[in-house]
Amino acid sequence: MVNVGVIGAGLMGSTHARLLTSAVAGAEVVAISDAVQDSAATVAEEVGAGTIHADALELIADPAVHAVVIASPVATHEPFALACIEAGKPVLCEKPLATSAAAAKRIVDAEVAVARRYLTVGFMRRYDPGYADLKTRLDAGAIGAPLLVHCAHRNPSVHEFFDSRMIITDTAVHEVDITRWLLGEEIVRATVLTPAPSGRARQGLRDPQLILFETEHGRIVDVEAFVSAGYAYDIRCEIVGEDGTLELLPPATVSERRDFTESLPLPRGFQQRFGAAYVNELQAWVASIQLGEEPSGPSAWDGYAAAAVCEAAVASLESGRPVDVDL
Repeated sequence: MVNVGVIGAGLMGSTHARLLTSAVAGAEVVAISDAVQDSAATVAEEVGAGTIHADALELIADPAVHAVVIASPVATHEPFALACIEAGKPVLCEKPLATSAAAAKRIVDAEVAVARRYLTVGFMRRYDPGYADLKTRLDAGAIGAPLLVHCAHRNPSVHEFFDSRMIITDTAVHEVDITRWLLGEEIVRATVLTPAPSGRARQGLRDPQLILFETEHGRIVDVEAFVSAGYAYDIRCEIVGEDGTLELLPPATVSERRDFTESLPLPRGFQQRFGAAYVNELQAWVASIQLGEEPSGPSAWDGYAAAAVCEAAVASLESGRPVDVDL
């Protein structure tokens, strides 16, 4: 068994702790840490973790903890990730990897210094069956060379603390990573356009946003990021190639026919839409630890590259001009 310590007992930390306990083979959650002790105690009791650490660094140093999940606030990611690398413990860190590209680069440099990968970034879409199928078909040449990618990321709502920059750094960051992965190339320029804001959006929130990315080989990616959509959690992706198109379909579900209409239920949130992806991500991470292998999932470099792209997009949001990505 891989003994896992989870840092963070909020939404993401508790989600990981529950899945590791109920749906992932070969893992046991043995320790929880959170700045709010009551939250840590609640999650620990639910998953049967025997230890609560008030200090996350104590959890990382705990000899009973073999591997660490970081799901605490973004500002804590860098010091906790660096501590895990120094301790030689595999770590799955939620996105975004750090508060800035420079901070993420320090994590990359720390792994380079020890000549080993310890860190996996929680870009779980790479483990979603639909996206995995897109990647397989695209790499097999099903539609020829890719030319354009159309994406939509729609949330029914977001927390009150969500601001216009976070629509890029916490929402569209998923599209940044998944398009880099699908196309196998870096994004070199970002342009953000802001139409008239939705009446559902809080005052001052620039929502929706249309984000345009240009890749190093001249592909164009457009991302509609709309976090006040109201109606559902709706994720879309279409790749246009020289010989055809590939389009992501919603997860298989049940259609209902009545009163002369046919309807399909839509996900309410990321847990419903990407439930299988989170399980697959955690299972692959645990399996690599059991085998003593370096992780094969999204790397610290992927986290750094995503952060650099997001920084360029935020600069474009603020300036109204295209901004080159500095890698």
